[in-house]
Amino acid sequence: MTAMDMPAGYAPHFKQSGFTDPWEPLYSRRADRKLLIGLRIAESHCNSCGFAHGGLIAALADNSMGLSTGEVLKAEGRSDVGGLVTVSLNTDFIGSGQIGQWLEVDTHFVKTGGSLCFTAALVLADNEPIARASATFKIVKRH
Repeated sequence: MTAMDMPAGYAPHFKQSGFTDPWEPLYSRRADRKLLIGLRIAESHCNSCGFAHGGLIAALADNSMGLSTGEVLKAEGRSDVGGLVTVSLNTDFIGSGQIGQWLEVDTHFVKTGGSLCFTAALVLADNEPIARASATFKIVKRH
């Protein structure tokens, strides 16, 4: 994938794991108190019907919302945070993503608390909503 294949502001995603390796290349961009994750939908991201797989959508939403929550906690000066663990994840599928479309997860709500954080995101394919997601994260205290 070339830089012309992704929207402005995106760069190769800085955080990699064995779980997300099959979805590479992943891209991300920082915005005000959030981190968006995106990719160009390929055949390897799709189910047998040729649509972006729901598991991929849910996992990317979880990842983006968790990283966005971390950005908000940092902005709040929370030095006690060692990490976040997903307590619940809900995904409502309201459309479909097709091969070649740009898939983007945009977290639009984060509410932090003492031990729990609440988030919501939209998943877009070429700027059209295809899913909405919400999650609750448990703050793991730094030792």
